Amino acid sequence: MTSRVERKYRSATALQRRVVNPVVRRLPFQTLLETTGRVSGLPRRTPVGGRRVGDSFWLVSEFGERSQYVRNIQADPRVRVRIRGRWHTGTAHLLPDDDPVARLRTLPRFNSLGVRTFGAGLLTVRVDLDG
Repeated sequence: MTSRVERKYRSATALQRRVVNPVVRRLPFQTLLETTGRVSGLPRRTPVGGRRVGDSFWLVSEFGERSQYVRNIQADPRVRVRIRGRWHTGTAHLLPDDDPVARLRTLPRFNSLGVRTFGAGLLTVRVDLDG
């Protein structure tokens, strides 16, 4: 990874970990992705942007497989997603063959802007929601 991309990754993750995520997680209608920690086994909640389409929820990870929630999905794909204040269970799928830039065009603009601004190594994630 280039030094520019590495700096971008480090600064974005530090900002998210210390400032953004602790505040945004508390907002009642913020979409959250809950994974199971691959080491701790504890629930890990991450604010995400995305869109529900039928029985699937789509999002784009801004740092691809470097994102902690993506690593948790690789260890255990069973997740929960809070959409408009309501929790849904499902199974997450990483889609490296999907075009994440094209996918971002179908997602809410605010999320797309943040992912494009801070992202490097984008990865599409689809969560198939249980009935």
